[in-house]
Amino acid sequence: MSGPFSAVVARDLRLAARRRADALLPIAFFTVAIALFPLGVGPEPQTLRQIAPGVVWVAALLAAMLSVSQLYASDLADGSLEQMLVASGPGAFDKLGLVLAKAAAHWLVTGLPLVIVAPLFGLMFDMRAEAIGALALTLLLGTPVLSLLGGLGAALTLGLRSGAALLILLIVPLCIPALIFGAGAVAAIDAGQSARGHYSLLGAFLIFTALIAPPATAAALRIATE
Repeated sequence: MSGPFSAVVARDLRLAARRRADALLPIAFFTVAIALFPLGVGPEPQTLRQIAPGVVWVAALLAAMLSVSQLYASDLADGSLEQMLVASGPGAFDKLGLVLAKAAAHWLVTGLPLVIVAPLFGLMFDMRAEAIGALALTLLLGTPVLSLLGGLGAALTLGLRSGAALLILLIVPLCIPALIFGAGAVAAIDAGQSARGHYSLLGAFLIFTALIAPPATAAALRIATE
């Protein structure tokens, strides 16, 4: 399955490179949303350090939801989604492989850039080096969860007229544990406590999502295209 998996990931990355405005929109939203908070709450360093983990995680969650609504819509519109779903024969991959490849491509385009730029905003919020490292690590563990659950929401709302709004209502509550564990780990480090428990819970939630979300997404895609 590695060959078709890599082909779908490379295809989505090429499409993202051609649609640079759409690919950069989540990053721009993430940047603007975080940059506005110090202007609104004031320049007090202690206040900024306290709100930084939650602000970054909420902005990352909303940025992921902003981009995931079109994960399958364009493929459905041009007919390529049906072709990939009904592919058969030697070397063809199943629906589960398609779901994992689409989620991986979405994370590379949206999630990975958020992980990379998050430390810069940690400096802007006057966070300590240990807290910045914890923030990057929690985003590295948590953003794949957002891509997997976002893909599930995109499949469930595929073809619906108000799918983007419904997707947010369906998926954001499911992402709350990742937000709580991620922000809690950074807060624990900032308070001088151990964040091992938060890391373990976030990792367990990632494993649980990776096991449950792809089969559910594949089933939703099958229903949506029948």
